[in-house]
Amino acid sequence: MALFNRVSEQEIDLTQGKIPQHIAIIMDGNGRWAKKRMMPRIYGHKKGVDALRDVIRACDELQVAYLTVFAFSSENWRRPADEVSFLMGLFLQVLDSEIERMQRNNIRLKIIGRRDQFSAELVQLIELAEQKTANNTGLCLTIAADYGGHWDVMQATQAMLRDQPGLLAGFAETDLQPYLSMAYAPDPDLFIRTGGEQRISNFLLWQLAYTELYFTDLAWPEFGREQLHQSIAWFQQRERRFGRISEQLSDSSC
Repeated sequence: MALFNRVSEQEIDLTQGKIPQHIAIIMDGNGRWAKKRMMPRIYGHKKGVDALRDVIRACDELQVAYLTVFAFSSENWRRPADEVSFLMGLFLQVLDSEIERMQRNNIRLKIIGRRDQFSAELVQLIELAEQKTANNTGLCLTIAADYGGHWDVMQATQAMLRDQPGLLAGFAETDLQPYLSMAYAPDPDLFIRTGGEQRISNFLLWQLAYTELYFTDLAWPEFGREQLHQSIAWFQQRERRFGRISEQLSDSSC
C-alpha cells in the first residue's frame, strides 16, 4: 500500500523529466462506493465515468503520453447479468458521446481485448472511434475491455507462430513483443489501483514487470485530478534502477 503525505500540486516538479510517460489504472471500487451511499452499484459506475474524464484532462494537461485504464476484465463476465448488461450499455453510450470530444482534444483512442462477445453495434462503434482518432497526436487513451493479461500473452504467442512457424524451435522476447496488445506503447511507468485492493488482477502482466505500483484505499469515483497529482508526486520520489545500483543512475533518470 502506498503511504504518502499530502503534497500540494505546486510541489510536483514538471522540469525534471519525472512525469510518467505511461500511466496504467485499475479503476476499482465503483460498486462498493455506491453501496456505502445506499445507491445501486450502477450509480457508482456512472460516477466512475466522471472520474475518468477528470483524470484524462489532468493527464493531458501534464503531457502524459499514454493513459491505459482497465474498464472490463475477462473475469468480469462472471458478474450478475444485469450489471454486465448495464456496463456494456454504458460503454456504448460513453463511446458514442465522447468521440467528438476526443477528436477536438487531439486524443487518440485504442481499445484492447477480445471483441467476439461484444454486440455488433459496440464493435462497430469501437472501430469507428479508433479510426476517427487514429491520426491524433496528443494523449493516447487505451481502454482495456474484455481484456486479460494471460489472454494477451497467449494470443500474441499464437499470432507470432502463425506468422513465423519457424520460431517453434525457440524465440526471444523481442520476437513476441510486436504481437502484444500494447506493442504501440512503452511499458507503464506508474500503475495505480483504487479501491483498497493490492493486486494487479491479470492486467498487463507482461508490461507491468518494472512498473511502480501505487495502491490507494480511495474508491475510483473519489479519484480525480488532485489524487492523480498525489500519485505522481509519490512516483517522483521513487528510484527506478531496473537492476542497476543507485550509483549507476544519472540524475536525469525517470
